[in-house]
Amino acid sequence: MGSNRVNQNVRRMLLGSLIACLMVGTVAASADFPNPAVDIKDPGDGKKQTIVLAGGCFWCTEIVFQHIKGVEKVVSGYSGGEASTAHYEMVSTGKTGHAETVMVTYDPKKISYGQVLKVFFSVAHDPTQLNKQGPDTGTQYRSAIFYSTPEEKRVAEAYIQQLNKAKYFDAPIVTQINQLTKFYPAEEHHQNYCNRNPGSGYVQQIALPKVEKAKKGVPELYKK
Repeated sequence: MGSNRVNQNVRRMLLGSLIACLMVGTVAASADFPNPAVDIKDPGDGKKQTIVLAGGCFWCTEIVFQHIKGVEKVVSGYSGGEASTAHYEMVSTGKTGHAETVMVTYDPKKISYGQVLKVFFSVAHDPTQLNKQGPDTGTQYRSAIFYSTPEEKRVAEAYIQQLNKAKYFDAPIVTQINQLTKFYPAEEHHQNYCNRNPGSGYVQQIALPKVEKAKKGVPELYKK
């Protein structure tokens, strides 16, 4: 890890509890958070689907989706920039175009594309924060959905419009909707980080509270 991540960890430990409380008040995590009015049906071909999402530090997003029914695999990585800059130290400068992302592999028979987005918006992060999440600032921490098909783009746009119209958040959603060009897996020590580092101050104060929010906010989709 570089000095940038070390410095951020110090800030996280000092501000973690406060930020966790603030995010609970900003992000709608109630069990009545709406399903998308427009969704993608299971194609019925038995194939697993993937979606790439950016919602701040990938450690948090990863652990949330590891606790969602129908999700079979979550990989932390980078999207939005070039292969030559898909390395943590370079991404951390905020100048590469990359965002910290997760690739979620899911079974459409058990969870729909729209339901994955429901978890993303309701408990995984705060979609109203521009180029930041909590103490993490920079374009690499932006909120974004990377779509692979026109249908995925249509559903994502419709859901954002639905949530903004219903005013489920205190501010407008700033999530970007970008076409996926490439997903680059992050370094090995970033994979499954929260489960491998359960005693970390950041994990305890920032990541695990989001898992609890998933348990309460999307109980029908939560798995231990």
